[in-house]
Amino acid sequence: MPPAAETHIRRATSSDAPVLRAILYETYESTWFPALTPAAAQRFRDEDRPGAYVRARGTAFWVAECDGQVVGFVDWDADFVNALHVRPGHARKGVGSRLMDMAETEIARAGFPTARLETDTFNARSRAFYAKRGYREADQYPDTEWNSGLTTLLLVKPLGQAGTG
Repeated sequence: MPPAAETHIRRATSSDAPVLRAILYETYESTWFPALTPAAAQRFRDEDRPGAYVRARGTAFWVAECDGQVVGFVDWDADFVNALHVRPGHARKGVGSRLMDMAETEIARAGFPTARLETDTFNARSRAFYAKRGYREADQYPDTEWNSGLTTLLLVKPLGQAGTG
């Protein structure tokens, strides 16, 4: 489905930090929380991982705004996409695709022949999204971030000149 006409992509600013943190908590609750052990879920909250991530990298994010509200973001470094998060109420409306199109284009423009990212085996929605975009599994290994017995997949996509090939 094409994105809403009012979707705008821009660089995040420090004033976006509270909403970026909120988006991370929302996507955590809907995606990760059900797959984690109670201990891992408690560590996530105790350590305020979303807040730490936004403090460390938030101004490197690119955000999607719909009707003036930030509804998602993408973060990458070199050829590796660190994160793509879209508010659950805006999922499947083209926001994630728009953000990934931009990230892949910029990764290709920087001279990288491929884009890489990780997801976990339990995350069927994420896996389907990336498979549709041409990402293929290159490796799998234990997910040490959550210590919940999860398995991480490394996904790789060859990029064309425009980043979407």
